[in-house]
Amino acid sequence: MTTVLVVEDEDDAAFALVAFLTGAGYQVERAADGAAALRAVDRTRPDLVVLDVGLPGLDGWQVLAALRDTSDVPVLMLTGHSEVAERVRGLAAGADDYLTKPYASDELLARVAAVLRRVGKVTAAQPVYDDGRLRLDPGMRSVLVEGCEVRLTPTEFRLLQELVRSAGTALSSGQLVARAWGDASGIAPERVKYTVLRLRRKLGWSEPESSPLEAVRGFGYRYRP
Repeated sequence: MTTVLVVEDEDDAAFALVAFLTGAGYQVERAADGAAALRAVDRTRPDLVVLDVGLPGLDGWQVLAALRDTSDVPVLMLTGHSEVAERVRGLAAGADDYLTKPYASDELLARVAAVLRRVGKVTAAQPVYDDGRLRLDPGMRSVLVEGCEVRLTPTEFRLLQELVRSAGTALSSGQLVARAWGDASGIAPERVKYTVLRLRRKLGWSEPESSPLEAVRGFGYRYRP
């Protein structure tokens, strides 16, 4: 059974989240603060974390940062702010999706299902990519750069996989967000931009001039072997 960890300090909101998700067939764990959330992730190894931003002690941003240092578990952020800057902040920090409060139960369940589907897209039947510098194995969900393993989030892995599948060819931001995120939205360029920045940093290609992950001005990105 798919396990979802709900991180929410307000009892009424947590009760509703747990009820929605349990009713949809998920096994649900709850943590009431950031520290408890990190312990729960380590203990239960959930398939998805639904993470509220406004937590006591460690807030949602701090929890997300800690998770991204140690785990590639998908994260759906819940925020009370509808501003684009807030949503971009979540994407830049490594969230897989976000949902603004108040939300309808149907939308919550649809976004949870969409994130889980995207994670499940990587299968063992897909070929290994290896150009001598980068090795990407979809079956093992592993990435090696010059022989050294690099841990990526599911979203980062999917984006890199789409780029190397079309190595040498420029893909638009719209194409990339449709393939790696499974949807198109008004902030598609920001989703791709900040995920590419994280990828470059993790893969050791932070300098844009020498990075194989190349920006194509006014269009999108290309992986250049």
